[in-house]
Amino acid sequence: MANLTINGKSITVDVEPDTPLLWAIRENVGLTGTKYGCGIAQCGACTVHIDGVAIRSCGVAVSEAEGKQITTIEGLANGGTLHRVQQAWIAHDVPQCGYCQSGMIMAVAALLKEKPKPTDADIDDAITNICRCGTFQQVREAIHTIANA
Repeated sequence: MANLTINGKSITVDVEPDTPLLWAIRENVGLTGTKYGCGIAQCGACTVHIDGVAIRSCGVAVSEAEGKQITTIEGLANGGTLHRVQQAWIAHDVPQCGYCQSGMIMAVAALLKEKPKPTDADIDDAITNICRCGTFQQVREAIHTIANA
């Protein structure tokens, strides 16, 4: 059993301590916006925030997440209002297939919290999520639109 705080709610999940957080979020809690991509914390499809930091949830054991604030893509919007990154994604037509986008949005939200006006180098360093559709130019444009707003 593990006690997690996900999107501001205390949730008890019946899993082994070494279960990847990704599986607890998807299978036990039912929040499927966080995607499985590679399973080795490389692609970024499973990115969530843990205590405000973008983390790839497939590489974090549930036991490591206990006592911390976990935010998934479902919890990023505030009271039904889309987060500014989500709004920019729509405005710039960023997603194509959309599979990687929840993780990408979570990574960008964390970057902008840390660096409100990131340079291209900052973006390249922080946003290492893989997008097979290749929408990286739209991602960069959306980030700069937010930073310049």
